[in-house]
Amino acid sequence: MNLRELVSALNDFASPALAESWDNVGLLVEPSPPHTVNTLFLTNDLTEEVMEEAVQKKADLVLSYHPPIFTPLKRVTWKTWKERLVVRALENRIGIYSPHTAYDAIPHGVNNWLTKGLGTCTSVPLHPSTAPSSPAEGTHRVEFCADAEHLDAVLSKIKDIPEISCLTTLPARVEGEEQTRVSLNCSQKALLEVVALLSQNSLLYHKTEILLLQKPLLPHTGMGRLCTLSEPVSLSDIIERIKGHLQLPHVRVAVGAGRTLESPVKKAALCAGSGSSVLKGTEADLYLTGEMSHHDVLDAVANGISVILCEHSNTERGFLSELRDTLTIHLQNKISIIVSEKDRDPLQVA
Repeated sequence: MNLRELVSALNDFASPALAESWDNVGLLVEPSPPHTVNTLFLTNDLTEEVMEEAVQKKADLVLSYHPPIFTPLKRVTWKTWKERLVVRALENRIGIYSPHTAYDAIPHGVNNWLTKGLGTCTSVPLHPSTAPSSPAEGTHRVEFCADAEHLDAVLSKIKDIPEISCLTTLPARVEGEEQTRVSLNCSQKALLEVVALLSQNSLLYHKTEILLLQKPLLPHTGMGRLCTLSEPVSLSDIIERIKGHLQLPHVRVAVGAGRTLESPVKKAALCAGSGSSVLKGTEADLYLTGEMSHHDVLDAVANGISVILCEHSNTERGFLSELRDTLTIHLQNKISIIVSEKDRDPLQVA
């Protein structure tokens, strides 16, 4: 597949618009076009060892779940390992694409895969995503009526305000008089300017309506998951299930105050990777994530919530095999998809 065609298909699989605002997702490194992709290489972290593996396996595009370029690079030299990744990628005509939190949000993504380690359960996002393109641009809609005497002057000034969209006018009859109904969408910042402008004319201002535009929630899409098990299971059994699902010999466990390893778990809140900010404040019997700060663990335990920590990327990496199979179907078997054998969590139990 042509690289741009493949990137379009990957964006259809998980829209980059679903990623968190702080994230850096999408195509990060692009060889000069045209660039054909015969082999797509999947990894959780793109380290130098993994990049060498991608070169040896003649990959044309690396899909790295974590973005190897996150903070801006001021130069591309051989000095730092992230700069060297870019150099190696371009020298070997390998593109780099990262989905990161877009894959966290989608219904068929990382968090959905992680729920399978709990056993039979139903789940909903802890922080649902909103439709990225609906409604139209802007956070507010402003509507007001103006007579012919004021209309042109008001419209002229409104058009000079940045972040105004969907400006329309329609004939209207107000209290027996022929007027024009003006409707526009605007940002929060522009709203202040629009209201200030209209308030200069009391007749316009009193005929003004301001509506908050709320984007609809997307079903089964968003950050984290709150899972309700079909049957309560002891914490010790959940621990064994998680270890089996993630293929780990050990996990770290903090037992909630007033609980034991035999206490039942009915509701579990989870978030792949580093879940503190997503899980915080959620009522559940268990928090499952890769890593949390010491004080966030203490807070959870004090509230009677047990915590299972598996190390950051251990809660994500196993998804890659499922992703390979899903993308093979999504891309209609047009390219070869392989999973890195060198990718691993940097932390080991010694």
